[in-house]
Amino acid sequence: MPSRKKIVVAYSGGLDTSYCLAYLRKERGFDVISVTVDTGGFAPAELAAIEARARALRVVEHVTVPARDKVYAKYVAPIIRGNVLRGAVYPLCVAAERVTQAEEVAAVAAARKADAVAHGSTGAGNDQIRFDTAFRVLLPGIPILAPIRELGLSRAQEYEYLKQEGVEIDPTVEAYSVNAGLWGATIGGKETHDPWREIPEHVWPSKAAPDTPPRAIAIAFERGLPTALDGARLSGTDIVTALGRLEAEYGFGRGIHLGDTVIGIKGRIAFQAGAALLLIAAHRELEKLVLTAWQRFWKDHLSDFWGKLLHEAQAFDPVMRDIEALIESSQARVTGDARVTLAPGRFQVTGVRSPHSLMRKEAGLYGEQARLWDGRDAEGFGRILGIPGLLAHRAGAP
Repeated sequence: MPSRKKIVVAYSGGLDTSYCLAYLRKERGFDVISVTVDTGGFAPAELAAIEARARALRVVEHVTVPARDKVYAKYVAPIIRGNVLRGAVYPLCVAAERVTQAEEVAAVAAARKADAVAHGSTGAGNDQIRFDTAFRVLLPGIPILAPIRELGLSRAQEYEYLKQEGVEIDPTVEAYSVNAGLWGATIGGKETHDPWREIPEHVWPSKAAPDTPPRAIAIAFERGLPTALDGARLSGTDIVTALGRLEAEYGFGRGIHLGDTVIGIKGRIAFQAGAALLLIAAHRELEKLVLTAWQRFWKDHLSDFWGKLLHEAQAFDPVMRDIEALIESSQARVTGDARVTLAPGRFQVTGVRSPHSLMRKEAGLYGEQARLWDGRDAEGFGRILGIPGLLAHRAGAP
């Protein structure tokens, strides 16, 4: 009797990927290996529950891969240094994690000499392209299966199938798909499908009591990355995690992103990413203090393009490494402190300081106290700066 083929499945423990485990074993005849890549969204008890669910779905092996530090180093760090916000609001919570997850799943598939690899993405979103692209780069020639995409199932159908298999999943997952990771949580489903509808209060991961007292925190940066919180030196991942706990207490970091998906349609998600938005805001304010105008202009343009490529499944294009090199070079003097005040539902960067500050008293003060020039210099500068507009106006320009 021929041996059964092995398939490695990217497994989150949710409805879609749980259906994949059951379907690939029962309907397609595979020996299934489930791989959960922890990019920071799971507590130990949750990881144990995910493994228990995988084993209840009769996988031959379950693998849990810790990857918080990897996703921070490879993707979160450039996002912070680049002030990357998709559509000027969204800090690429999912895109920052999917490539790392695909890389780790591919590593397990290669080590186990799997005959195929699978993911639970639908045919409408960005994740299917991110997984497909990564698997084709890292596992050339290995078949990629995506049962939810291939079968076009509704979440209700998946729920009923698993129920018949004896596996109960929280029925609320029929309405919403929630992805939580180191860099924040995203929410899709129901109201997110209509650009006019508001997101119900109960859907948001965290909220603060109105009487939560304001609090000021200090974040130290070195070469563009956070290195300490309130004087305590921590790793980048630990600072993000600590800020995540403050987000849970104060309920800040909510947002809604409406934009273009990889496949060309419009998409809308809700997200709560307080640590991400706070770190980007604090870093951006520190950059304003220490970088020249042209440094920030070109770095911001290229960082935005880097974010676009990451969002659109192009993480393996060599141009990403080139842009990352420029971003890193730009951060040589982005060292200093940012003070952030937290209040229920919001935060504000209230101060920055740096040994490399370009805002110096000897350069000039408000009023007539300029020290690097006098009034005659300023008068001549204004005259010369206005010449192009003057000539264009005389020539009849509108």
